[in-house]
Amino acid sequence: MFGTSGIRGRIGDEVTAELALAVGRAVGSEGHDRVVVGRDVRESGSMLVDALAAGLCECGTDVLTVGIEATPTVARAIARLEADAGIVVTASHNPATDNGMKLWNPSGKAFGPAQREAIERRVRRDEYDLAAWDGVGGRHRRDGVRDDHAKTLRKAVALERSPDVIVDLGNGAGGVTASVLDDVGCRVRTLNGQEDGSFPGRPSEPTAETLDTLSTLVERTNAELGIAHDGDADRMLAVDETGTFVPKDALLALFAREAAGDGDRVAAPVDTSLAVDDALADVGASVTRTQVGDVYVAERTTEADVVFGGEPSGAWIWPEETLCPDGPLAACKLVELVASRGPLSDLVAEIDGYPIRRTSVEVEDKAAVMAEVDDRVTERYDEIDTLDGVRVETAAGWFLLRASGTQPLIRVTAEARSESDADALFEDARSLITESIEASD
Repeated sequence: MFGTSGIRGRIGDEVTAELALAVGRAVGSEGHDRVVVGRDVRESGSMLVDALAAGLCECGTDVLTVGIEATPTVARAIARLEADAGIVVTASHNPATDNGMKLWNPSGKAFGPAQREAIERRVRRDEYDLAAWDGVGGRHRRDGVRDDHAKTLRKAVALERSPDVIVDLGNGAGGVTASVLDDVGCRVRTLNGQEDGSFPGRPSEPTAETLDTLSTLVERTNAELGIAHDGDADRMLAVDETGTFVPKDALLALFAREAAGDGDRVAAPVDTSLAVDDALADVGASVTRTQVGDVYVAERTTEADVVFGGEPSGAWIWPEETLCPDGPLAACKLVELVASRGPLSDLVAEIDGYPIRRTSVEVEDKAAVMAEVDDRVTERYDEIDTLDGVRVETAAGWFLLRASGTQPLIRVTAEARSESDADALFEDARSLITESIEASD
């Protein structure tokens, strides 16, 4: 039921009001007495919120609804409203046909594996603690959570000057970014600023391909950078002053290097580029690798010497602020960096880029294939990490074989410091998959 970041799927198929009702009942039955509920801009979110609230109230939970807000706005509101948990109805960067639910703790960290398993078990078994007639919860509206988030963001940055910025909201719920940057003195222009769950301006997921209009506008104006969010604004990606898309690993390296110092660690998933390791080595810091998924990155940032966490997908976590990926905070941090350090293109040029190869191989039985992969890798290599899939370190670089969490695919990634080494590692990894598929048939 849960993927790496909540529940997602096509409305009317995987995600229904019936499922939302069940999730609400399950969360209420797990002892959460007071839950904040918000949603992104998708029209289907309204019915899902109603169903969630009904399930929560039915199990004695008081529901605090906050309306359409960015995921980090809702996640931050949980502690402020003295709630036990939060649920955001969103499919994040998925297409308009989809919706889903993300579950959050008061710390801003997404529900962890044990919490998700407890919810899923109750839904699967249809086991709920329904309240008596005089014990049902109430539903209450709470306003002002966006203002609270904005106030926190303004305090989190100090600009030496005020760059011109274009913010592409992707028709999503991240409007707090534009308002805060305007408040701190930036000249802000917005793109796709009208909230619309059909995402008419561009697909919800910000990528080099979907941000072509933002890139063109930045290139043809005096803007110093462009910021882009996905539908619920937990992600933030960027283009530099020339209109060039900033590589995701480079953005991770920039944030990591700025946050870390000698002896510090930065949490990042197993598929993170060597560029991040090298950037951190320059300041005496290091990478600690996690499973793929912002919940695993967030969990690692709770360790004392981990000062930042990030995923190349565009999820950035400053643990002193919140354990939720906060796209608006990342936008403010990036503007602050440009204001103090100069052009974004120059900053990106300081980060080494290495050749990386990626593909996906369709398989019938992911578990069987990965078991064969593990056996073969153990026989042939010494430096092996099985935290999430199988990651092999060599003197030249690394490769990763990892089963998709939602599709019948094995993801193959290889990176090295030279094109030839990257090609060789990539072919080794693909050969392992081919052998393992044949052996598992």
